[in-house]
Parts: sequence; structure tokens; C-alpha cells
Amino acid sequence: MNAEQHQKITADHLRRRAYLYVRQSTLRQVFENTESTKRQYALRERAVALGWPLDRIVVIDSDQGQSGADSDRAGFQRLVAAVGVGEVGVVLGLEVSRLARSSTDWHRLLEICALTDTLICDEDGLYDPAHFNDRLLLGLKGTMSEAELHVLHARLIGGQRAKASRGELEMRLPIGLVYDGSGKVTLDPDQQVQAAVRAFFTTFARTGSATATVKGFRSQGLLFPRRLTDGPHQGELVWRALRHSAALRALKNPRYAGAFAFGRTRTRRGAGGRDRVQKLPREEWHTLIQGAHPGYITWDEYERNLERLHQNAQANGVERRAGPPREGPALLQGMVLCGRCGERMTVRYHSQHGELVPVYVCQKAGIERAEPACQHIVGAEIDRAVGELLIETVSPMALEATLRIQDELVSRAEEADRIRRQQVERARYEAELAQRRYLRVDPDNRLVADSLEAEWNAKLRALAAAQEEYERQRDGDVLALDERARGEILALATDLPRLWRDARTPQRERKRMARLIIEDVTLLKADDLVVHVRFRGSTAHSLQLPLPLCSWQMRQTGPAVIAEIDHLLDEHTEAEIAAILNARGLRPGVAERFTPRMVWSLRRDNGLEGRFGRLRRRGLLTLNEIAARLGVTPHTVKVWRRAGLVRSEAYNDKDERLYEPPGADAPIKWKHKLTGPRIPELVTDVVEGVQSVA
Repeated sequence: MNAEQHQKITADHLRRRAYLYVRQSTLRQVFENTESTKRQYALRERAVALGWPLDRIVVIDSDQGQSGADSDRAGFQRLVAAVGVGEVGVVLGLEVSRLARSSTDWHRLLEICALTDTLICDEDGLYDPAHFNDRLLLGLKGTMSEAELHVLHARLIGGQRAKASRGELEMRLPIGLVYDGSGKVTLDPDQQVQAAVRAFFTTFARTGSATATVKGFRSQGLLFPRRLTDGPHQGELVWRALRHSAALRALKNPRYAGAFAFGRTRTRRGAGGRDRVQKLPREEWHTLIQGAHPGYITWDEYERNLERLHQNAQANGVERRAGPPREGPALLQGMVLCGRCGERMTVRYHSQHGELVPVYVCQKAGIERAEPACQHIVGAEIDRAVGELLIETVSPMALEATLRIQDELVSRAEEADRIRRQQVERARYEAELAQRRYLRVDPDNRLVADSLEAEWNAKLRALAAAQEEYERQRDGDVLALDERARGEILALATDLPRLWRDARTPQRERKRMARLIIEDVTLLKADDLVVHVRFRGSTAHSLQLPLPLCSWQMRQTGPAVIAEIDHLLDEHTEAEIAAILNARGLRPGVAERFTPRMVWSLRRDNGLEGRFGRLRRRGLLTLNEIAARLGVTPHTVKVWRRAGLVRSEAYNDKDERLYEPPGADAPIKWKHKLTGPRIPELVTDVVEGVQSVA
């Protein structure tokens, strides 16, 4: 057998290097199973016996503590790269499982070794992957190694699943829960930790949003505990500002509801060799045992919290029907459904006279199919009507609800004050502990004494900061709950309409109030606007409103103003009409004041007859016509008009006029024709007439 093995080794193999691959699956094996490591390093002697000098043997041991099923092993990648470029004559490993536990990695290595004429050696023998029998045997060894890994994994996981099905499997607990001496789950004995966790769930129940809960903790100066899971301070408790990710994890963790859960996720190996964690629906969890240990909330509260998070989510697929209350004046934002297609309607805003006006739009299907929006409805009047409906519905309960709110404000302030006081007590304890450590040290040992003194000073500064923050927050709570504030709350309680319309009430709070009562609102625009309001509890109410005006309609001047312009055109020009309308306080559709040009445009666009036509219908004559009638020149007519001998009316703002025809009482001398001998006399008569009038 040895002769046959030596026959496989050629001079070309010996000219190349021998690579020894050393690996242990875990760090624990590296430190405890030292014999296996020694056996692997001993394979260098096997390479020397096969003919390779010691200086041409390369040892790769950078993958110590990594599993053979891990595709990110840097040492294995280096080995494959060296084999691929033809630098390796033989690859040595204790057994196949040391090289790879994955059939994919193992057969890739065999393929490359066969192409580059590289041998493989283990404790059992020497193999040439280019020979069919050797390759078949190596393939069987790789398959058996992978099957062995599967059996070991199944055996371990089977034990875990058996203990989990009984609720006895010890798992990492969230903050606020610990294992006692007997291995049972109980609440953390630290009262400050319990108070912080309870305050967290109370704040979420009040705000209904994880983000609002984080903001509430920050505004009140509250910290949230966290237990370190790695590093030199593993297991220690630290207090930090609450983060949104930590809030979501706590709200979704069933352990806080006293339930034992196992198998909430599933890990799959992705195409790139990385593990992908997939969250499973509750019906696919391996184990769920309610009431397994004490908790901070009930299971019903846990279910309601998940439902709130689901409603607040920004992307829940096609079944999403509501959204969280957010900024903006739209009262029904996130609750409106389209009466035509049933899809959820979104909100847009446009500015009108410096104010934001909501518009409810059904556009989801239109965006997907590049079609026009299904419905587009201005929402100002809808919000006003639904708000009045809510006032009529909730008014009898206003006093009781406000009293409950007042009690909640008081209890909330007391709870926050108690938590902040505990933070001060913890800071004081840490300062006193640092003081005792400093006093116990030998004064001559200055290296240790200086370090402990610096730690004591840091703790004293932290205590002073905590005390200052506590006093500041406490003073703020007192100001927020003084007698004046309580009186305002009680006064508003008797008048819910005033509370709803109060400018100091944030629009987001109005939205939250509406969500407590309304399930959803369906809009359908036909000849009229139908608003179907569905309240929580399966009751419903329908409103029928006139269709909201389009933007161009809202920018139009009112018909009453047009009628007034039509009436004023009988006696006034455009400039005179603009002055009269402005004096009466009337306004156009898009401007603050009327102008002559605007009056002219309104007259033209609405088909109103101009002043010229109106005067002509009354029989008034033009300048040439009256001059011909009187037998004088147009200039003479103008002179007579200025003298008051001829009556006229202006038909535009340029002072162009139409003249009333002369009656039977016109002066006889006006009727004389302008002949040569009569010109001086007529001129004298006109001058005398003008002087007499003056």
C-alpha cells in the first residue's frame, strides 16, 4: 500500500509545496481538545516522510475556532486559491471533516485538485482526485462527514426542542426578567429596573406609538436599563437613553406578557453563504406557553400592543387600512377608504390663502397601472362635518373623560418622579461605594489611590447631575399640574366643542381622539359626496354633503358680485365700479382689491354688455352724430358740453362720451346752419352763453 502511495507522488508534486490545513470547530475545542490539535500538526512529519522538505511545508491554521460548514473561512479560501494556481503538490488534513463539512466546498476542492494534479492526504492514505476510485472514495467521505454534522446538529436541536416544549429551556431573558436560584423566571429584584419597564409599557399604552414612547422618556429625562451581553463587563447593568429599536423589541417580546416562546425565527443559508434570519408567524412557532412565568403586562395587553404596531406600520401590504396620526391638518388621515375600489386613500396638501388644505386621493391602483386617480376629494368640509359628528357623539362623556385624563396626568407625574428619584438613589449608592473603595486603599499606593479617587470624583459629578435633573423635572411637573392648569382642564371638560375647536389643541391629539371612536371613513363622490363613518362597535352613520368646489371654482368671483357689477354698469365706468366695490368691502376671487382691469375682465368673461352699448340703447349719440344733428362742429359740441349746454355721459375711463339728443326746447340759434354771414354772430352768441353760464 505504501509503495502504491509513493507511486502517486511524482517529481512535479515534490517541486511544489505541501499545505497542511489545521482547524478546530470551536474555540472551546481549541483550548480543551488539545490532542486533536497535536495530531493535526503531526501531519508535517507525514509530509516529510512522503518526500517534502520541512521548509516547503505550509501550515494554515487561521481558521481555528470556525465551523467547517462556514463558507467565510479565510484559511480555506487561501488554500483553494493556492491549489487553483498550481502551487500545491499535496493537501494534508487529519480527516475530511477538518477540510470541510459542506459537500459544496469539498467537491469544489476535489475538482480544482483534479485539474491542477494536486494530491490529498489524510490519516488513512494518499489520494489522487484525478483517479476515479480515489475521487469516489473521497466523495463518500465528504458525504459521510456532512451527514455526521447533520446527525450531531439534529441531536442537539432535538434536545433543545424537547426542553422547549416543556418550557424548561433556558434562554436569554429581556431586561426586567431574571432566573432565580432554582432556575425559574421571575421579575428583576432591582426595583428601579421594574419601575422603568412598567413606565415603558404605561407610556406606550398612553401614546400608542413606539416613537412617541421614546420621545416621552426623553422629555421626562428617564433612562432605560440594558444588561451587557459581551465584553469585559458582561452581565453588568447600564442605564442609557431609550432607543426606538429597543422599544420595538420589548413590545414584540412575549416574555414580558409571562409567555414562554421558542422557534419565533428560522435561519436559512443564503446564496452568498450568509445566514438569513426569517421571522415566523405565530402559528408556526415551535412552542408558546402562556402564563409560564410572571410578566409586566397581560396577554391581552400584549395582543393590543402588537395590533397598534401593525396599525402604525408604514408598509403592511395591500391589506393596510389605517395609519398612525401624524402632523398635518387632515383629521381623517390614515382612516379614509375609497367608496369605488375599496383601497386606502392617501393625503395631499395644497396651500390656500396661507393655510394647508387636505385632499384625499385614491391613487394606489392608478400608480400601478399608470391610470388617472380613482377619486380626488378636497377634505376641509369633510373634516369639519366629521368633527361636528364626533362632538355630538362624545359630548355626554366629556366630563368623565377629562377627569380621567386629569387623574392620569397626576399619576404619570408621580410615577416619573419616583423613577427619577430612584436614579438619584442609585447614583448616590455608586458614589458612596466609590468612596468606600477609595478609603480602603493604602494611601502609599498612589497608582491605585489616584485611580479610585478619579472614579469617586466622576461618581460625585454624576450624582450632582442626576440631582439637578431630578429637581428640574420635578419643578416642571409642579408647574404643569398647578391649580390653574387643573381649573382649565375642568372648565374645558364641560365644553367639549370648545376643547375641540381650541387653537391650543394639537391637530395630532384631535386625530388620536378620532381614532378612539372611528374605525374608518368611506368616501364616494357622485352627484353628492357620501361620507360613511363606521364607529368602533359596528355602529355607523352616513353624511351627505355637497361636492367640494374645485380650485378654479374657489378662485372665481361670486355670482352676487357679478350681478352687482352688471347693475353698476348702467351708471358707472370700470374705475368707478372698482372703487365702489372696494368701498363696500367686496373682494374678487384671487386678489385683495378690485381694479378697473379686473372689472373689465369680469364683464368680458361673464358676457355682460358694456357701458357703451347700454348708453346707445338708451338713444345717446356719438360726437359726430350730435354735431351733425346740431349743425355744428365736434369741437363746438365739446365746448358746449363743458359749458353745460349739452348733456353727456362717459362710457369709459378715458372720458370718452355719448351725448343726449337735443330736445324740442333746444335754443333756436343752435338750429341755424353755419353760413358765412352768421359765423361771427354765432360765435358771439356762444361766448355770451358761456359767460352767462359761468
